[in-house]
Amino acid sequence: MNKLRIILQYKYLFYLFLIICIIISFIRLYLINYSFYNTNTKEVTGYLYSKYIDGDKFSFILEAKEKIKCTYYFKTEEEKDFYDNIPLGTSFNIKGTFKVPVTNTIFNTFNYKKYLKSININWTVSVDNINIINNHIPFIYKIRNMIIERIKSYKSSEYLLMFILGDKSLIDGDTYGKYSNLGVTHVFAISGLHISLLSSILLLLLKKFKDNYKYFIVISFLLFYMFLTGFQPSIVRSVVFFIVLYLNKKLYLDMDQRCTLLLSVGIILLVFPYYIINLGFIYSSIISFSLIFFNYLINGSFVSKSIKISLISFLVSLPITINSSYEVNILSFLNNLFFVPFISFVIYPLCLISLIIPFLDSLLFLLLKFMEYISNYLLVYKVIIPKMSVLYVVVYYFILYIFFRSYKKKYSLLLISLLIFIKYNYFFDNSYYVYYLDVGQGDTSLIKYKNKTYLIDTGGVVEYTKEKWKVKKEYKKSDTYITFFKSIGLENIDYLIITHGDYDHMGDAVNLVNNFKVDNVIFNCGSLNKLEKELIKVLDNKQIKYYSCITKLDNLYFLQTKEFDNENDNSNVIYTELYDYKFMFMGDASITTEKEILDKYNLLKIDVLKVGHHGSKTSSSKDFIEVIKPDYSIISVGKNNRYGHPNKEVLDILKDSKIYRTDQDGSIMFKIKINKLKIETCSP
Repeated sequence: MNKLRIILQYKYLFYLFLIICIIISFIRLYLINYSFYNTNTKEVTGYLYSKYIDGDKFSFILEAKEKIKCTYYFKTEEEKDFYDNIPLGTSFNIKGTFKVPVTNTIFNTFNYKKYLKSININWTVSVDNINIINNHIPFIYKIRNMIIERIKSYKSSEYLLMFILGDKSLIDGDTYGKYSNLGVTHVFAISGLHISLLSSILLLLLKKFKDNYKYFIVISFLLFYMFLTGFQPSIVRSVVFFIVLYLNKKLYLDMDQRCTLLLSVGIILLVFPYYIINLGFIYSSIISFSLIFFNYLINGSFVSKSIKISLISFLVSLPITINSSYEVNILSFLNNLFFVPFISFVIYPLCLISLIIPFLDSLLFLLLKFMEYISNYLLVYKVIIPKMSVLYVVVYYFILYIFFRSYKKKYSLLLISLLIFIKYNYFFDNSYYVYYLDVGQGDTSLIKYKNKTYLIDTGGVVEYTKEKWKVKKEYKKSDTYITFFKSIGLENIDYLIITHGDYDHMGDAVNLVNNFKVDNVIFNCGSLNKLEKELIKVLDNKQIKYYSCITKLDNLYFLQTKEFDNENDNSNVIYTELYDYKFMFMGDASITTEKEILDKYNLLKIDVLKVGHHGSKTSSSKDFIEVIKPDYSIISVGKNNRYGHPNKEVLDILKDSKIYRTDQDGSIMFKIKINKLKIETCSP
């Protein structure tokens, strides 16, 4: 034991151990990731782990040989009511189609496949049939169901479910979004502070027991709680850390807290390698380590300590926040001064007590309403910061380390300067960027140079029902490409160009204008349809300037100014030269419009053609393509679309060019820097 104690004094061994564990985790996750299932699997039996019902859609996770994410659509209202009341832990036999989870097809946006992998799910299943095997529910599920059933009638049920079982599914989206804007959502996860508080309460209740028995009971309870909450990363880290700390004390190993945390994280990664990409685990681990590592800075009065803890937590987690949402509430560390102690020392303990003493729910409800009320008056100053490269992240942490070590003002200024440089880095970039974004069966293209941006069309969601295809009556938030805009540092769109008034080209325009800053809007020639008039009402209300039937905008030329009797032929057709590369955007222009343009202009070879009308046979005539001879042809088209786009004849006409399709290649980026052209795709 003495030799072990001597060895454990070499602190760098713990860093080496963690690095080895991280490498092993990535290898297990991506190189030797083993699954019990494959695309040929048709039938699986397991336990209902979690469920969520939205309309006629039943989403659930089945715990079988491994967890799988399932989706089933109810056939009747009675079926919906039945599954709404079915308890967790019920044994299901499902039949359906196994699929590899989809990945993001727009750069820097939410990667569903990576998210599922971070919670150890490798497959999604479109379920055709569900059979209940039996109602024998495992003990752990019985406890979970008992808690859910007990708090169902509570006025504070959604918060109780979140703070006791770690389930946020009942929290209202707008309310949670408000907390997200304040930068305080991390306090709604069961964290180390909560586990520490829980264990302290238990130890206090067991103070008359001998230490060995006392800690055995507490550790047993925490392990059970870890199982009960489904091995949530922040809870696992906290429980394992508590156990390692106890063993360190019990066995007189003399490891300091940094080493015990490094050892804990390494052990967890060996057991749960997928935690290495779990955002909650990364946040929890890096903040905990930083607070321990820089503990000598946390001194003074309670208020002073609270400010320093909040500021350290904010600064060390900043690159993670930036690279996950691309915007930061820079005043969130001040908001945490209220939320962290209020939730940790008032709300969380009261949730635990209310579970045992139900009449305290009324007091809890009032305090929660008070918290929601206060949140309306706290500080929000959000700053968009584009994605940080690995190099920038390394430099940031290096400067932050020196700043915390020396506490000299010049390093804080250097840190701020680095963030300002990252934010405004585009001023030093002389490249043009053209993005063709995958928006399904629709069109969206972005031209960007330094801080100048032109968005051509917005796409639009179309919903299919058994009766017919119909336009959604409520606009869906365009979070996906708005997130992308933020990731490349865009704070506003200078010009939104609407090629024409069809829904698949401008259906999200109202939503974009309501959720992102747009300075000007350009319409095509011809009369305005219903969608365009709806957009103009919003533009007038927001005092956004708009124009129609123009011929030139900076170095963009609008080739179609003749008025036809249909929206497609009235499409804006845009030509531009970016350095020596020629681009054309055809909208839904048909062969008729193409002929008009050929007769009117002396078009030469085009480098990149945004193919008209999603590759429909009504566009891209042989005569037109033989004149412009594109090197690259971009077809924006939805996967398995009902129109059969792109047309085989059109593909044959374009065969001499390199064809990119958003349904196969995802979003496509062209980067043009003087004589150099670089192409990247975000493939599904």
